Amino acid sequence: MRRIREILRLRHEAGLSGRAVARAVGVSNSTVAGLLARAELAGLTWPLPDGTTDTELEERLYRDRYQPVGDPREPDWAQVHEELRRHKHLTLRLVWTEYRRDHPDGYGYSWFAERYRSWRDRIDVVMRQHHRAGEKLFVDWAGDTLPYVDEQTGEVREAHLFIAVLGFSNYTFARVYENERTESFLDAHACAFAHFGGVSNGRSNNGDQPDRVRAYLLPTY
Repeated sequence: MRRIREILRLRHEAGLSGRAVARAVGVSNSTVAGLLARAELAGLTWPLPDGTTDTELEERLYRDRYQPVGDPREPDWAQVHEELRRHKHLTLRLVWTEYRRDHPDGYGYSWFAERYRSWRDRIDVVMRQHHRAGEKLFVDWAGDTLPYVDEQTGEVREAHLFIAVLGFSNYTFARVYENERTESFLDAHACAFAHFGGVSNGRSNNGDQPDRVRAYLLPTY
């Protein structure tokens, strides 16, 4: 909702064009255009009336997406969001399965997923970051360990995944290790720079200049 308020303010108070608003907020031009069109249809002006809550603003802008008040089949999206945030292995389909167990006459999965993502997108605050070529290399041990079977002993062991990503191009290096000790971490960096060749061949998704990373450039931790 803060992002929506900022779009309305920049357009009506600051007088910025739709493209300028999109760049300032970090969203697409179509998102800004769609929001402004909804605001006009809803009769919203800037500044908003004193005391306008986020719920009231959302209902006026997205009235076509709302079910009648008191519909017992409507999930509590804030609770769904919190459950997904707290349990990293919990999927939206599992949440829906529990929802249908409690509401046998509830909505189908496609509707459930679309409504949740629409709700989530309206509360997420996104900051677009711009990186210059060769400026940053992001590194970390990523996600859960990966189980594998030792061919000699038959023992199931855990592999740790190291990831290095160039900020400008998203050119990625990955390597697995038996542990996350300092020796492994340093070796992973050396292998990453060897993989990039000192000056990498990675290019940005839009075909801009290659993303270069010098051998002396220290990665960010």
